[in-house]
Amino acid sequence: MIAVLDFGSQYNLLIARRVRELGYYSELVSFDISSEELTKRGARALILSGGPATVLDEKILPRPEVLRMGLPVLGICYGMQLLSHLLGGKVERGVAGEYGKQWLAHAQPSILLDGTADPTPVWMSHGDLVTSTPPGSRTVALTPTCPHAAAEDPQRGRFMVQFHPEVSHTPEGQTILRNFLGRGAGLAPDWSLRDFVAESTERVRARVGTGRAICGVSGGVDSSVAAVLCYRAIGDRLVPIFVDHGLLRADE
Repeated sequence: MIAVLDFGSQYNLLIARRVRELGYYSELVSFDISSEELTKRGARALILSGGPATVLDEKILPRPEVLRMGLPVLGICYGMQLLSHLLGGKVERGVAGEYGKQWLAHAQPSILLDGTADPTPVWMSHGDLVTSTPPGSRTVALTPTCPHAAAEDPQRGRFMVQFHPEVSHTPEGQTILRNFLGRGAGLAPDWSLRDFVAESTERVRARVGTGRAICGVSGGVDSSVAAVLCYRAIGDRLVPIFVDHGLLRADE
């Protein structure tokens, strides 16, 4: 399981989705999840999402023991600033924010950027700036206004990008995520949505047994998918109950 720690990024769900698209199972978890819970869930790598906070306030930080677990970690945007701030680097308030499309230039060969163009377009959205990366890490890419746009410490399994590889505005973002998961974390892409559907259906069938079940359906994606999976498992023994929560569109 790849644990995506949620620090409030508007793209946090998209990060988890991109990971699954590459053949790795991922879960979005709270930023303050404990190391015990991560171990219980079988986490093999961490991704720290972006977010609107600033590390200089030190209000939204992961638990210290989580970074001491030794799991490979990728920090994205705020996540890069977190790793730099907590591991001995330096973060400062930027004179001017960096937003939108930027051109990322390679500074030296790297695991993260292997197979990507030089330069390559990336999507930035940050105000604070990493002015010094943690000891042992090396800067592998920069933009005209960001001297440390990507950094890595392969020996310790630490990787950082200031931009957002998960959005479509970063065309080679999937290559970067694949490089982290496959080469940086040393994991194999052995998960598929088809397997997840089959396993979920079987779990419902085993839980219900020969009985019947009810399922609340509001019309949204989550409850509709849950209803379909349950119906595949037990057929007409499922009783879906439509819940009109008052926020549907007219005549829907």
